[in-house]
Amino acid sequence: MQTTSIDDYLTGLETPLRKIAEAARPVIDGALADATAVMWHGHPVWGLGAAPGRRPICLLKAYRSYVTFGLWRGQEITDRSGRLTPGARKMASVRLSSTADVDVALFTDWLRQARTLEGK
Repeated sequence: MQTTSIDDYLTGLETPLRKIAEAARPVIDGALADATAVMWHGHPVWGLGAAPGRRPICLLKAYRSYVTFGLWRGQEITDRSGRLTPGARKMASVRLSSTADVDVALFTDWLRQARTLEGK
């Protein structure tokens, strides 16, 4: 069954992963108040504009034992923590294995930088 809403996606996760994603979601929503949050390619994505994927900023994606918090232009972000791992193209991400891995101040800084980059 394909999940059509972020709430359904989160509800469908195993408890440890759900708690991680539920801890990260308000950080993302708070930092990206003008973004659209949708399900895209099977996981939650936040971006600008009505069309998913046109101007994506970040994503949450659950795997077997962790949740990925990814930033589409993450390699362009100043990351003094060294936690972001470069990925394909310009993406970078961090693996969240527990709710303690959700750093509100750090993630808010990353998201604000990513929003600024996408707004250009």
